[in-house]
Amino acid sequence: MERRNAWLSYTEAEEKELEKVAKEYRNFLDVGKTERECVTQIIKEAQEAGYECLEEKAAKGEKLKAGDKVYTVGMKKIVALFHIGQDDIAEGMNILGAHIDSPRLDIKQNPLYEDTDFAYLDTHYYGGVKKYQWVTIPLAIHGVVAKKDGSVVQVNIGEDENDPIVYITDLLIHLAGKQLQKTASEVIEGENLDILIGSRPLKDLEDDKKKEAVKQNVLNILKDKYDIEEEDFLSAELEIVPAGKARECGLDRSMIAAYGQDDRVCAYTSLLAMLEMEAPKRTACCLLVDKEEIGSVGATGMQSRFFENATAELLDAMGCYSDLKLKRALKNSSMLSSDVSAAYDPAYGDAFEKKNAAYFGRGIVLNKFTGARGKSGSNDANAEYVARVRNIFDSHEIAFQTAELGKVDVGGGGTIAYIAALYGMEVIDSGVAVLSMHAPWEITSKADVYEAKKAYKAFLLDA
Repeated sequence: MERRNAWLSYTEAEEKELEKVAKEYRNFLDVGKTERECVTQIIKEAQEAGYECLEEKAAKGEKLKAGDKVYTVGMKKIVALFHIGQDDIAEGMNILGAHIDSPRLDIKQNPLYEDTDFAYLDTHYYGGVKKYQWVTIPLAIHGVVAKKDGSVVQVNIGEDENDPIVYITDLLIHLAGKQLQKTASEVIEGENLDILIGSRPLKDLEDDKKKEAVKQNVLNILKDKYDIEEEDFLSAELEIVPAGKARECGLDRSMIAAYGQDDRVCAYTSLLAMLEMEAPKRTACCLLVDKEEIGSVGATGMQSRFFENATAELLDAMGCYSDLKLKRALKNSSMLSSDVSAAYDPAYGDAFEKKNAAYFGRGIVLNKFTGARGKSGSNDANAEYVARVRNIFDSHEIAFQTAELGKVDVGGGGTIAYIAALYGMEVIDSGVAVLSMHAPWEITSKADVYEAKKAYKAFLLDA
């Protein structure tokens, strides 16, 4: 059952639309390298499409009705958008759920130190990373510093062409004989992922401070530019991410290379589908969450009560809240857990089972189950639901394929699907195939990005 490459079927008009989607997506990747930045851009685009803040409308006593479009945000890192449909919401919603966090390096709370005339920031990696991939590449600092007076300073260093970048060193090949005997998981250790941020000492210091003259110079720069002190690191959320803009990849410009495509490729195509909806019959929802890469935990992860509470607030604003109605609305919903899949890579073909692998250019990927070993940690969608989704995609001429996450017992992974399924709703994983997943730079196919947007829109209309 080999699927046809989607590129072979596009008309000139479709290729033009594909390039438009790809360009918008690259811009989203450029402005959204952290969860907070993603939420800021999502709200901006939602407001431009007519979405209003749920809490603000509720505070004014405005009763929501069919056709209304609202959003709600949690801690600036998780967001849900609702487009109220004609049907009774107790009959369920059509939900697109994706995550907006990505693997990275986080700055520790007490990070700044000096060693032999070098100033460093100490880090703790976030999510599943191959640590050796993060050395000797241009890096940027994104995030916020919260000060005791209640103000919050936005930090973005390394993206403007006039900005400096930061860097993690590696041992030169001439002296690396012993290092190269280590396994890939050991060659760069987590505690050695320290960020080089300075080497110029401050002049005219007192003798007892000269041993940290480089560190003091860095602190002076931070004070001048951001008005922050060393102690302000205690209440900072600073993320180290690859510097640079998303790029077209390949001489044929058929692919996109960028940081954070797991899972922002599904998040943004879900958002586009949601914003294009017009008068849905069934209430549509786009849920974009944090913390998936570390188990969906915390107040902004899928395991939190954010989505349940947001739905309760929606029902209340519609004037129809009851505990039973909330439970029915969640139970009767249908969801695509919009998360990426591992693309077949001929260079590492031994890790895949070719009949059940995802391929570039063949459209959005349905993963009936994920997990590891004996499907551990997987949702494993019902056959009847898979058939429904297949029918929707075929009816709208969506290019799609099915896949597993590599060979049995080779590895594994999970998504937010099993958490949403706890409400009793139907859920299946459905996303874009990615090469070099979790690397600082990942690759996707423009065709798959385009098909994902089309698929998500079709699902919101007909599920």
